[in-house]
Amino acid sequence: MELEIIWFFLWGLLWAVFFMTDGFDFGVGMLYPFLGKTEQDKRVMLNSVGPLWDGNEVWLITAGGVTFAAFPQVYAVMFSSLYTALMLILFALIIRGVSFEFRGKVDSPAWRKVWGTTLFIGSLVPALLFGVAFANIFKGLPIDGEGILQGNLFTLLNPYGLLGGILFVLLFLEHGAIWLSIRSEGAFQDRVSKVAGNLWPVLLIFAVIFLAASWFMTPLYDNYIAHPALFLVIIVTVAALLGIKLFLKKEAYFKAWFSSSLTIVGATFFGVIGLYPNLFPSSIDSAFSLTAHNASSSPLTLKIMLIVVLIFIPIVIAYQIWTYNLFKTKVTEEDFTY
Repeated sequence: MELEIIWFFLWGLLWAVFFMTDGFDFGVGMLYPFLGKTEQDKRVMLNSVGPLWDGNEVWLITAGGVTFAAFPQVYAVMFSSLYTALMLILFALIIRGVSFEFRGKVDSPAWRKVWGTTLFIGSLVPALLFGVAFANIFKGLPIDGEGILQGNLFTLLNPYGLLGGILFVLLFLEHGAIWLSIRSEGAFQDRVSKVAGNLWPVLLIFAVIFLAASWFMTPLYDNYIAHPALFLVIIVTVAALLGIKLFLKKEAYFKAWFSSSLTIVGATFFGVIGLYPNLFPSSIDSAFSLTAHNASSSPLTLKIMLIVVLIFIPIVIAYQIWTYNLFKTKVTEEDFTY
């Protein structure tokens, strides 16, 4: 029982870390067609995430691997019921990765425009569909007793699911704009920091709407009402969201980015805590829901995995901290010489 609870929250933590790390380069990719006015601006945007984006996606592989190993039944049902959405995400991520590598291979404006467009699509589609998928999980999916989804992709595109998708897009856009404010300088930095400031009130509005909609359309608040101390998670998340605006105003971009990171982690855990013990709730009958208790691997498997995670995750985190510290400086013209 204790191992199942630990792995439930580790599962949520890995998804939160993925959204926090890969979220800013999704945001940069979505901003690329709109902020990249000159070739130099575009190079700054690409170089700001170039050394980091592929390492960030390791957390997606880790989250998927943990789902498969710790909760194999959830993995099976998830990848069958959400097959179309997950395949679209996978293809978008492939296109996005290719865009980073291929854009500079041919010195042609038309060539660069094609790969700039695919970079935008490859960043927007995952950001939107991850939000749609998790919002539907929060709401509950029409899954029957055999784990079969009674619907299709359009079933997921309901008002609450789309609201979750828009919220994720806005979170990542804000995250990306702040990251660009850290890595750029001069007129371009002024422009992106202004965009970050303009995006913030829109994000705030949709965050409030999502919190309100979650009250009426999901059972997420049941755990919070049963254990009022959990509302501290929501309070901290809201405080972090307000902190973004405060630090942007002070031009303290690192602090604004950390506030944005905490907002994304807090938003993820808002849903994870509300879900517990459900991992894949059924809206047809709660008896069909997959939980941390009825869908987990054996205690021995969970114990071995926990030992492995406790050894290797700190190493991965230390490596990423070193990498981020290495590439925390401004992107300048000297970086375009290679």
